[in-house]
Amino acid sequence: MAQTYDITSSATHDRKSVKAMLDTFFAGLGQGFNAYLTARSRMGEIEALNAKSDAQLAAMGLKREDIPRHVFRDIFYI
Repeated sequence: MAQTYDITSSATHDRKSVKAMLDTFFAGLGQGFNAYLTARSRMGEIEALNAKSDAQLAAMGLKREDIPRHVFRDIFYI
């Protein structure tokens, strides 16, 4: 009984797995970068709210410790 090996399919499989690993790496990198940009873009809002007095925050229905939760409420659902 003769055994044959298909070298081309093995090489193609290796290329696909390398491509899959690269895709996974760059997808993760993109997600991290996106999260960074989202957080950074909201820092201005956090700083503006922190600059307000406690009375101004109370008029808005906020406490100082609730500012991050308020700013990121659409992302973290808290």
